[in-house]
Order: sequence, then structure tokens, then C-alpha cells
Amino acid sequence: MKVLIIGSGGREHALVWKLKQSDPSASIFCATGNAGIAEMAECVDISPLDLNSLVAFAKKQGIDWTFVGPEAPLAAGIVDRFRHSGCPILGPTKEAAILESSKSFTKEFCKRHHIPQANFSVFPDALAAKKYVLNVIPAKAGILSEQYEIPASAGMTEREGMTEREGMTVASAFPLVIKADGLAQGKGVRICKTKEEVEAAIAGIEKGPIVMEEFLEGEEASFIAFCDGNHILPFATSQDHKRIGEEDTGPNTGGMGAYSPAPVVTPEVVRKVMEKILIPTVRGMATEGRTFVGVLYAGLMIQNGEPKLLEYNVRLGDPETQSLLVRLKNNLFEIVEKTLQGTLNQVSLVWDPRPSVCVMMASGGYPGSYKTGALISGLEGAKECPDTVLFHSGTLSRPEGVVTNGGRVLGVTALGSDYNEAARKAYIAAAMIQWEGCYYRRDIGHRVLEREKR
Repeated sequence: MKVLIIGSGGREHALVWKLKQSDPSASIFCATGNAGIAEMAECVDISPLDLNSLVAFAKKQGIDWTFVGPEAPLAAGIVDRFRHSGCPILGPTKEAAILESSKSFTKEFCKRHHIPQANFSVFPDALAAKKYVLNVIPAKAGILSEQYEIPASAGMTEREGMTEREGMTVASAFPLVIKADGLAQGKGVRICKTKEEVEAAIAGIEKGPIVMEEFLEGEEASFIAFCDGNHILPFATSQDHKRIGEEDTGPNTGGMGAYSPAPVVTPEVVRKVMEKILIPTVRGMATEGRTFVGVLYAGLMIQNGEPKLLEYNVRLGDPETQSLLVRLKNNLFEIVEKTLQGTLNQVSLVWDPRPSVCVMMASGGYPGSYKTGALISGLEGAKECPDTVLFHSGTLSRPEGVVTNGGRVLGVTALGSDYNEAARKAYIAAAMIQWEGCYYRRDIGHRVLEREKR
């Protein structure tokens, strides 16, 4: 068996690690990989966005199937290119990947299919959004009126795929959420508490459309499922920590840690997510000629047992994948192959009952500017920690050793008899690893740890 993994982060390392567990004899290639992946797969120096070279490589090597990790190649149409060339690949087509590549499309899609979400407005560009702010939003933070007649001076124009709506509810109060329409590596969302912050967020978005929506209260969770176009196979639940700072402060990142399962996603919530969100989405995409095959990730906000959709991703989450795959007992090859065959209904997932915690270790300055090339020490010792796996995210192998090569560098992931033990093991291993400017949050799993204390 020969497989190709696209990507170079912790998610891809976790995929390679699990595939090697499932079939040690498999030949695994990864484009482009990292220092950790290189220990168990052959890293290929081809950019995930060099679609022609990736297709040529898959044909030359006789790759049985390809698994796409990051969102950018999916949005660029890698699945369409591979399929056209007769190369099996897991992931949504470009038309289906729009669920992640365009937030404005997803908001309008969910409205059409009655999927619970935040109230919203979509503006074609920053100028229209700014005019709206000047004409409608009060100068100081406070209660906003329930509905607005969008004034002509707001500069709203009708264009393909976007309609102007009158009397639309945007929000009932500050804060407001401003979202860039396209891909932003988990950093395209700003939560604004004042008009000035709204204006600054809009100014920071180079091109439209721009989504403005109400801020949802509650607890976030990640709900990930494999889809074959007709069947949905939900994975165990997890919860990400998006903010850079402890107690969930500071700007959003690609994810500073995760744990699985997420107790806030009760069996009843799972039922509601499937019935109200995932099933209508998969059916709706099919009816609109965008049949979805691949991984569907629903970012949820849950309040009083009621889930609402925050956003969709069309691939596995990072670092959620790390916390999930250390718990998965199934053969990952079988899951991928059943997805490609359209027979996911034949798979029953089995999970390690122990919870997992993943702590992301980052370069100082992330998610802003940061330095790379710092020599990492302590990896060998940390590898020996019980029930702990080190997933490389942004690393390179150099003659002097492993060095940093990204904002997020390592995902230290551990299993424990309870969440507290899993977190303790992860932090023991993380404390053994050092490099200049190393940073990580010390409170990953704080919500669930508080629950355990009650």
C-alpha cells in the first residue's frame, strides 16, 4: 500500500503516525512533511499548492490514495485535479470546499437550509462595511437596535452569490464578530466590543466580502465527521483553545491546544448536531450540486444544550486531530478506503476511553511575527514519557539537530485516566523541551478540569 499525505503540520504528523500504527508495512509519502514525519515517512519537496507536480508524483509512484491535510490545496481544487487524472484522493472538490473557503457562502447556505447559526450581514467589500458602520452602529458600545433597514448610503450592492436583505437582524448587542471571507489559517475572526474595534477589524481586511455577525455566548466545541456523500461517520468530540493567552485572552491562533472528548457535547447534543446541522448540510450540498466527500468539521457554540454553527472547515482540525487520533482504535486505512468507496455505513468506531490533552508549543511572538531556526532540546527525553506522543508541527531537521520552522512547533499529546492526569503528563513532557522563545499555554483543558473539581 502506497499513500500520499499533503501537508506539513501536526495534523499530518498525527495522520502518518496513525497510518503506521494501522499498517507498519505501508509506504507513506508526505508533501512536504517535517522533522517528525521524516522519521516514519518519506518527505517529498513539493509544495501542497503545486498541483501539477503532486499529480505527476502520485502517478509515477503508483500512489493508492492521497489524503489532503490543509485547506488551501482543497480550495485550490486539488481534488478535482487528481480525480481528472484518475488518482484516488480523499477530500471535497473545489465546489464543496467553498464551505470553508467562503464564509459568506456558508452563512447564506445555512440560511437557505435552516441550519442554526448567528444572525449576520454580508458586505461585498470593506467600503460597504465601513459605510454601514458609520450609518448604523452607534459611536459607543451598547445595545444595538434589533433590526436595521440597510440605508442606501451604506453602499450595499447586489451581485452574484450575494443578496442585499432589508430589515435583517445583525445583532442585539456588542460585541460584534467580524470575519474575513476567505481562508485565514484560523486567524480571520475579530471579536469587537466597540465601534472603533469594528472599524479597525474592517480596515484590516484587504478584500471582501466581509461577514458581520452577532456574538454567540456559550462553550465552543469541535465536531468532526468523515462523509462519503451519502453517509456521515462522526468522530469523538473535542475542544480547541483558539486564543493565544491563558484564560482565553488575546488574538486567535490556529489552535494552542485541545482535548478529547468534550463533555459539553452530550449524547443529546450529538443528536441535535447530526439532525440540525450535519445532515441538513450534507443533504443541502448534494441538492445544490456540491456533493461532499471528505472530512467535515463543524465549529460549534453550545449554550443550554443547544448547538449553533460557528463555521465549517472541510478538513481535519489542528490540534484536534492530535487529541483524537491517539484515542482512535480503528484501522485508519479502512476508514479512508470506506469513505472513498461510499460505504462508511459499514464502519463502527472504537475509542480509547481515556481522555487526551494536546498542548501546542509555539514560537515566541506567534500569531504575530516570530523567528525560526531555533535549536530544540529535550525531544529524546520527552519521547520517553509514558502515554505521550510528540507531534511535530513546524520543525526542520538540520545537521545540528531539530530546529523550529513555524509559529506552532510541537503538539505534546498525552492520555490519562482522567483529564487532570492527561494534562499533567502532557505538561511534564512539555517542560522537558526547550528552545529560545518557546511559549505555550499552561491552562489547556481548563474548562473540563473545572468540571472535574465539582
